[in-house]
Amino acid sequence: MSSVNQENFMKSLRLEVNEYFLENKINKKGNYKIYIKSIFMISLYFIPYFIMILGFVDNPSFFWIFWLLMGLGMAGVGMSIMHDGNHGSFSNKKYVNNIMGFSLQFLGGTNKIWKIQHNRLHHTYTNMIGHDPDVSPIPLLRFSPDAPYKKFHRFQFIYAWFLYGLMTFSFATIKEFKHLIEWKNNSIISKKEFSELMFELIFFKLIYYFFILFIPLAVLNIDFLQWLGLFFLMHFVAGFSLAIVFQTAHIMPNCKHINLPEKMNVNTWAINQVLTTCNYAPKSQFLSWFIGGLNYQIEHHLFPGVCHIHYANISKIVKRKVEEYGLPYNCKKNFLIAIFLHAKMLYKLGFIKK
Repeated sequence: MSSVNQENFMKSLRLEVNEYFLENKINKKGNYKIYIKSIFMISLYFIPYFIMILGFVDNPSFFWIFWLLMGLGMAGVGMSIMHDGNHGSFSNKKYVNNIMGFSLQFLGGTNKIWKIQHNRLHHTYTNMIGHDPDVSPIPLLRFSPDAPYKKFHRFQFIYAWFLYGLMTFSFATIKEFKHLIEWKNNSIISKKEFSELMFELIFFKLIYYFFILFIPLAVLNIDFLQWLGLFFLMHFVAGFSLAIVFQTAHIMPNCKHINLPEKMNVNTWAINQVLTTCNYAPKSQFLSWFIGGLNYQIEHHLFPGVCHIHYANISKIVKRKVEEYGLPYNCKKNFLIAIFLHAKMLYKLGFIKK
């Protein structure tokens, strides 16, 4: 189909998706299902913490299990609560979205900085080197054929998996500080925004470490090195879980890396979302439930303001319209296949030069 015909792609798609919600009298935001899930995920993160802090379990050997569970809870809160909240898709009520988005502060991040990194940059310039921070995380990883090539990248398909586990550990320590400095230097944020965000970042980091470091060291029968091991375990579990969910959605053999102008119309933006994104495991209801519907990344990127509990249903419309307009609807049968193909892409990017 010609590119001229594709000019109406997003308009036509939005029309049909909106009709689906209107005809079925369904709210695009969350319903009771997401509140039930939120209770579960928040409990998975906080209950092990308070069981230890309140002294119901005082055997240090069991702490490893509890901090591991907290890591799973971190990932669950991040993908199923915080993510929708900061996209404004959790609820019709702005204050509810703000509260849910604010949950990131209890995970070691800062919601305002996350919104810039994720909503403003990643969702606008998906897979565009120099604009999307997700395809240029650190020099050790090469996620784009447009990124600088180093000889050690040939081994990234082996060592990348360990680095994935450091994802949230990095956010809880230095990455957000680096983001702010980089964004100020590149004029992505103003000097005033930089000062305000830096103050909030330091303030919330102090609160987070009071909660996650000072109280456990004061109450639990552990020393600093033991705490560091537990803290690292929690973040490694969360970071690895989050990283393999997100990287299998964009760093794949059939996902494109297109350099587009910074200012693009909504249709060009939408087509880029389709070309740079991949779904997986559409029949796995449990996986989709736990990871906040992010196995439907195409639907999420086209409709970030729609709650993830609706992605499975609107995916049928999206798939039909995408194919109708001659675009690829990238979807892998299951999560393991997606992980394998992501590893294959890491290997490929470790050898190809541009």
